[in-house]
Amino acid sequence: MSPPMSARDFINALRDEGLRVREVGDWEHHNRDHKGPWGPVHGVMIHHTVTSGAEETVNLCRDGHPSLPGPLCHGVITKDGTVHLVGYGRANHAGVGDDDVLRAVIAEKRLPPDNESNTDGNRHFYGFECENLGDGEDPWPAAQLEAIERAAAAVCRQHGWTERSVIGHLEWQPGKVDPKGFTMDEMRERVGERLK
Repeated sequence: MSPPMSARDFINALRDEGLRVREVGDWEHHNRDHKGPWGPVHGVMIHHTVTSGAEETVNLCRDGHPSLPGPLCHGVITKDGTVHLVGYGRANHAGVGDDDVLRAVIAEKRLPPDNESNTDGNRHFYGFECENLGDGEDPWPAAQLEAIERAAAAVCRQHGWTERSVIGHLEWQPGKVDPKGFTMDEMRERVGERLK
């Protein structure tokens, strides 16, 4: 079991991994903790936003929308590779997913198919939303992919996890397709190389 790192340790881990980080408002205290606990944490979840434009994307992920209040993640990774910190603590990003997947993440084993929605993921995962339309055609710039790799590696390094603790939303919750445009196996391979 891993308690979440402090907000200061989180930002320092990202910067130590060579990331350009922008702090958005009072991100360290912007969370959904009143809805339930955050932690123990077991992994990092990657999403795409289905948005275009850095400012609009960051604002949406910070504030949310009427049916889903923000923050919608901990960090927003825009196309230029910047990580915008919008919240810290429980965030509305993972939703309810598969307990078998969570057990595999904890054990750092190959993921089973996600075929159930019975476990609170917002409690157990760090979340990075990545600016992309999610249509399979919107490009993923090299700087953005490298930032995703570095951000995931930073969290894994801090907790002593391997790349097996990095998953996509599509691997957690049935019906989700994000991130679309690269595979999580490819991203895990990149994270694994970086952690070496």
